[in-house]
This record gives sequence, C-alpha cells and structure tokens, in this order.
Amino acid sequence: QVQLVESGGGLVQAGGSLRLSCAASGSIFTLNVMAWYRQAPGKERELVAGIHGGGTTNYADSLKGRFTISRDNAKNTTYLQMNSLKPEDTAVYYCFADGYGLGPDGLYEYELWGQGTQVTVSS
Repeated sequence: QVQLVESGGGLVQAGGSLRLSCAASGSIFTLNVMAWYRQAPGKERELVAGIHGGGTTNYADSLKGRFTISRDNAKNTTYLQMNSLKPEDTAVYYCFADGYGLGPDGLYEYELWGQGTQVTVSS
C-alpha cells in the first residue's frame, strides 16, 4: 500500500514563506505525477502545481513566480516552496500522487491524496 504524508503547513504573515513537503512511502513501483492542490473555505479544490518524474512542471497561472514545486526522486518526496505569501493563499493544501504499486497480486494503479495541511497567511 502506498501512502502520502504531508508536512510544513502553518501560520505565516503576509510576505513570508513556507515550504511544504509530501513524502510517498510503501510498495511503490512507479511514482509518476506528484502535485499540490489547495482548497480555500467555500471554494473548489484547485491545482497549484504539478511535477512529473522527469521534472516537467506546470503551475496555476496566478501562482507562477511565487510558488516553486520540486521533487527528490530518491526520497519519493515533493516540495512546494511558497514565497511572498498573501492572505488569499490561505487554504488547506493537499498533495496528490499517482503511479503503480506492487501488491501480492502484482501491479496496481493508484491515485492518492494526502491528508491536507493548513496554510494560513495573516495580513
């Protein structure tokens, strides 16, 4: 079974920075896309940034230049560096990953969400 564990959220003042981490563990055979989504109160979950195993990245247009996604394939971990944070960045941030796991019956495809980590930016 593959699991995702997030860390790094918290309270920060506007203009500050935070770095989120998401580590995948378990019976990983392949780890393809890793991504960050966020959901603010009363709003739908939205894509923040994604990164493929080869390093290709994509970002929400509104966040380009402030947020940077990276990945350490040796550690099965993705990071989201968030700079110049604004109060409107306040949300629960979720990690997402997909790929193939190795189970007793062979390979299986997975799509997983982390438990979410709260990011609060005060004005």
